[in-house]
This record gives sequence, C-alpha cells and structure tokens, in this order.
Amino acid sequence: MALTRQCALAGIARSTVYTPRLVIDPNELELLLLALIDAEYTLHPFYGSRKMVVHLGKAGYLVNRKRVQRLMRVLGLAGIAPGPNTSRRHPQHKIYPYLLRGVIVTRPNQVWSTDITYVRLSRGFAYLAAVIDWYSRKVLAWRLSNTLDSEFCVDCLEQSLRSYGTPNIFNTDQGCQFTSDSFTGVLKLHGIAISMDGRGRALDNIFVERLWRSVKHEDVYLKGYVNMPGLQQGLTEYFEFYNTERPHQSLGNRTPIQVYQTASGGGARIVDKFKERKTYLEVEAKSKAVATTLNSMDYCLDQRVH
Repeated sequence: MALTRQCALAGIARSTVYTPRLVIDPNELELLLLALIDAEYTLHPFYGSRKMVVHLGKAGYLVNRKRVQRLMRVLGLAGIAPGPNTSRRHPQHKIYPYLLRGVIVTRPNQVWSTDITYVRLSRGFAYLAAVIDWYSRKVLAWRLSNTLDSEFCVDCLEQSLRSYGTPNIFNTDQGCQFTSDSFTGVLKLHGIAISMDGRGRALDNIFVERLWRSVKHEDVYLKGYVNMPGLQQGLTEYFEFYNTERPHQSLGNRTPIQVYQTASGGGARIVDKFKERKTYLEVEAKSKAVATTLNSMDYCLDQRVH
C-alpha cells in the first residue's frame, strides 16, 4: 500500500512520517540525579518527592519537585507512606486483598512474592524483578528489562513455576505489572491464591524489600555496572552467592538453599501492629483496672517458627 494511502487511513500528515526522530540519551546530570535518588530511596523508602528535593538540595543540587517526581516515575519509585497517588495501579485492573497478615509461614512454597527495583548503570538504567520464597528467603528466579512492562515479570513468574512447582499464596504490590491480566492469569491457571499489599503498608512485602537492599549494597553499588550484559553476568554471580553461600542471620546463619531443601530453620510472620497492641486493662481486667500500654513489640517481622 502506498505511503500516501497509509497516512490517509491513519489520519496523519505525510510530513509526520518523514520528520526525523531524535533519540535523546539522558545527560550526565540526569543520570547523577537518578543515581542519588535511587541510593537515598534504598536507605529511606518512605521518602517521597518532597523529602527527595530536600535531600538533593543538601547534596548541592537545586532541583524542583516536578523534576524529582518525573525522575521517580522513571525509576518506578514512590514513597511508602500513606497518601494520594502512592500506588501505580491501573484503574481497570482488579485489586486483590492482602492474605498474609497474621499468617505463620512454616514451610517452603507456602508463600512466594515478587517486586521490581531499579538498577542504575553508568549510562542508563535497568529494571530487576525477582521471585522469593518467604520461608527460606531463596531467590527462585529473576529477570532484567530496560522497560517497565509486565512481560519480564510474567517470564520471571513462569520460570519460578517451572523450576519449583506452585506456592499456596503469591504476594505482590498493586503495580500495574502485577495486576495485569497476563500476570494474574498465570496465577489463576495454576490455582494459586493472589495476595496484594495494602496501600501505604511498608511491611507487607518486607522480604523482597530486604533483598533489594542486599543486592544494591553488596553488589550493584560496589561494582558500578556499565551495561546490561555486565549487569546480567554480575547478578548471576551474586544471586548464586546469595542462595548458596551467604549466611542469613534470620535463618540461624544458614543459607537459603539449605533451609529450602531441608524445610527447617526458616519461617516468617507479619502481624498487624494495631491488633497486636494490648493494655494491662485488657490483660488483667478481672483484677486490676489499669490502662497502661504494654511495652511489647508493635509488630513481628522475620520471626523464625520454633
């Protein structure tokens, strides 16, 4: 079909087709700001755009909030504190309830979860997705992508299922990659219960968040990867080390693969802190009328099951 006819059918001018398209690479300042925001967010994931503006200002970079918001969107970041627009949900995608509050994880493949993080390169950035087993902290599969779409997340999920079978519950955040039909469809096909973090709940997917911190501080920041092939090779080596050699204090200094294979020494539990708070009045209602709050833990994380 002639180009003139194609343009007529599409309702666009021919000049639009002939106009050269310029591919604009991020400049050095843009890459530096991305790196600074990424590093600070890894340390303080509750930082939103306002606090990031202050942080960058203290580092000597006067950047307005709109630019910081744009850069955080590029990285797929948002402050975890409750508030408007903190979730990247798709308005037409179904959101599933959070199923893990108060659940005690007592064996491998009971609960898996996934998330996406940004990895900076010397001349750009990439996105990393991983699936982790809650009981053992074992990384079951991971994938890299240069775009923030659902395709590489689905690929990561399917690799986990092919290699390790199916979990009872699979937990994600409410990002559009995980609420998409392509992702939830795979879970439904395998009869897996779908759980999604509550909005503003920083602790609902805490084990993957801890994984990202380890990956960045123990590997990415130290090695300063230049390109995707180098990052692919480096993360291959790191995740092998993470699963098979790196001792985990929460696992009694055993490795994730040891705990996963033996089904002992692991476990997890996330408790709603508001339901866990008690008072002496509630505890000793029959004998005392004292309403002093107990000095007990408000929430329980990463608690091994004995």
